[in-house]
Amino acid sequence: MIAVIATILVFVGCCSNVIFLELIVSEFPGSGNLFTFAQFLLISVEGFIFTTQFGTKAPVIPIKNYFVLVFFFFTTSIVNNYALNFHIPLPLHMIFRSGSLVANMALGIILLQKKYEVHKYISVFMITIGIFICTLMSAQSVGEKHASDSESGHQTTSYDILMWIIGICMLTFALFMSARMGIYQEVLYAKFGKHPREALFYSHALPLIGFALLGKDIYNQALLFSTSEPMTIPILEASVPKMWIYMAGSVITQYVCIRGVFILTTECPSLIVTLIVTLRKFFSLVFSILYFRNPFTVYHWLGTAFVFTGIFLFTGVFHKMRDFLVPPSKTKKVE
Repeated sequence: MIAVIATILVFVGCCSNVIFLELIVSEFPGSGNLFTFAQFLLISVEGFIFTTQFGTKAPVIPIKNYFVLVFFFFTTSIVNNYALNFHIPLPLHMIFRSGSLVANMALGIILLQKKYEVHKYISVFMITIGIFICTLMSAQSVGEKHASDSESGHQTTSYDILMWIIGICMLTFALFMSARMGIYQEVLYAKFGKHPREALFYSHALPLIGFALLGKDIYNQALLFSTSEPMTIPILEASVPKMWIYMAGSVITQYVCIRGVFILTTECPSLIVTLIVTLRKFFSLVFSILYFRNPFTVYHWLGTAFVFTGIFLFTGVFHKMRDFLVPPSKTKKVE
């Protein structure tokens, strides 16, 4: 029952978060640092109260190790957010981040000398092809927008394409940084044991210092949010700038999503968690495309199919389904 509730939290929280994120990014694409800071702050406050018990409980994993982990996590989060400023549509952003298995396998082979089964290499090839197709189609849509803007009298140059290329490079960098963080976590957990709630708190609390470097940008975005169109809250009968309402929705739903994933990791095998998170990404992507009418062609759908089929193949979902539907035959001894 707990696993079912956690699954509901993941789907409701994460899919709802996509709505608020799209609403924010569509009007203020450069506000990534602001809502990231808000999310980090909420999780840090919650963790300080319930995980560290107001700072009275010492961490099991040494703080110096968390600083390394935080470097990877903070860098990945900031770069991913900044990529939205470079003509990267949210659906492509979601698809690209779904390709983390590719980077994880590549670094696993290089750093940990891991070896994988043949079907996993095939799955990674499929994911790579899917991302390439979606990226190529996204490049064409940027080019078409560039052409239409020129025809309409809005003079643009190849600057748009250059910005898009920079955005893709940023996503690629963040993808490998995230994979490197995952490998470092794997090493830490093997040495000190798994402490997901502790890791969740310190990975969000320690980077708060780093946001001081982005204080001016966060402050300017907060001012812009405050000048947005007011929206009336029915119960309170008070008018609040709508961007702050979207921000509150984004932070709360992100917290619900993360909590749901945490509960799943304690209640279900890792394969089930991966399956649920992958399905959540797919439904979030489809919802974003249909609800916000983001440009998505047949080739985008083809690339998406390659990505998610590859993920299912990599995680062994198809093998588990086959064994469930057609149980392996047991040899009987003939007397």
